[in-house]
Amino acid sequence: GLQKRTDLLLIIIIFMPFMPKFIFNHIKLFFNPNAAALKGAIQLGIGYAVGNMSSKPDRDVLMQDFSVVETVFLPSDGSTLTPAHHFPDFRLKTYAPLAFRYFRELFGIKPDDYLYSMCNEPLIELSNPGASSSWFYLTSDDEFIIKTVQHKEAEFLQKLLPGYYMNLNQNPRTLLPKFYGLYCIQCGSVTVRVVVMNNVLPRAMTMHYKYDLKGSLYKRRASRKERTKSSPTFKDLDFKEMHDGLYFDPETHNALMKTLQRDCRVLESFKIMDYSLLLGIHVLDKKPLTRAGRGDSKKGQKVLYSTALESIQGSVKDPEPVADDDTFGGIPAKHRDENLLIFLGIIDILQSYRFIKKVEHSWKALVHDGDTVSVHRPSFYADRFLKFMSTTVFKKAHSLRGTSSKRKKSSLYTTKYASQEFLSSQKEKEENMKALSMNNLDESCKLRSSSLLDTCQDGWGGSSSH
Repeated sequence: GLQKRTDLLLIIIIFMPFMPKFIFNHIKLFFNPNAAALKGAIQLGIGYAVGNMSSKPDRDVLMQDFSVVETVFLPSDGSTLTPAHHFPDFRLKTYAPLAFRYFRELFGIKPDDYLYSMCNEPLIELSNPGASSSWFYLTSDDEFIIKTVQHKEAEFLQKLLPGYYMNLNQNPRTLLPKFYGLYCIQCGSVTVRVVVMNNVLPRAMTMHYKYDLKGSLYKRRASRKERTKSSPTFKDLDFKEMHDGLYFDPETHNALMKTLQRDCRVLESFKIMDYSLLLGIHVLDKKPLTRAGRGDSKKGQKVLYSTALESIQGSVKDPEPVADDDTFGGIPAKHRDENLLIFLGIIDILQSYRFIKKVEHSWKALVHDGDTVSVHRPSFYADRFLKFMSTTVFKKAHSLRGTSSKRKKSSLYTTKYASQEFLSSQKEKEENMKALSMNNLDESCKLRSSSLLDTCQDGWGGSSSH
């Protein structure tokens, strides 16, 4: 084991000049015996930042608040402003604290509940099926995900905040990630930036299928290593082979597609591409619902608009509880004869169509069909993404109710047409009778006027002779 570690270290030293800084930081963490301490420092840092912010008075968010970065040094011995702790000395940067406090309030997250989620229990480390080298941590109550991000991604998120603020104000019901905080931890020679987000797939609900979908077909298949996992994450080509579409009732389908279309247009306006739809499928017929693995969750703590059902547009009713348990906000659907609960959210939105992505697309397009590769300009990416979701993944169930309503509508149309014919014929008869009566009236008027004229002329003639 020591020899392998030494060989790996030699390889790293040789290729060190060619490594991106973000990957190099993760390698340093691998060899750093205090990696667990760093995870504790992240929890402590977030707890300190939230507690410090709660003491400041509420006020409206101003434009300059989005670019604010607060820095504090937390020595292990403590100071007049910071508590003592058992971790190495570290520096904490909190990005746009007032703006993120507003976001948490918008989703009904109280400071005490947020602190409880972050600091009550150690964070749970999750495996990462994606191509990025990010690390993921889950809070013990299943509410929040903490994801490590690159410097460029953190910088891009901060620039995105004013538009993100405007979008959430217009409509908090969205499948886009809900960001609750952005922090930077500098511990020794290691710098880690983390973002706090909503948890799309509840750990307490068994996901019988998981998909990372982009609407692209080029190399979009789960690797052999991924397939050997107990809960693998499949991709676009796998979905086409394993499922022939997920069926929703018309109202739910319309609400879901309306939300996806709106979210994609928002991402397109920000020149964002390469995002994915994280899709979790729970088959109700396979296993009963269970709360196992929920952890020490605090009762009553539910983030607003955080479940899949709450996140889609429209007034879709909540499904009825199954097996004396709730559905964790899953969207009811069907696949063949199976009853499903669907959990979903758009992820990885911090990839802008920068120069490096343009070069990557151009290079791939030379070898493969340019329209099939995942990297593409934002407008084309959004259109292809929506087309794949609406034609391959999400489909509208055709109920018998719709057929009967069409027949009813047809019969109503026939009745209406017949009644209109009857009314028009009646109207025509009435107009004819009216025309005849008007002619008779004219004739009688002429006779009366002629007789009256003769009488008057006789009278006038008599007077003149007189």
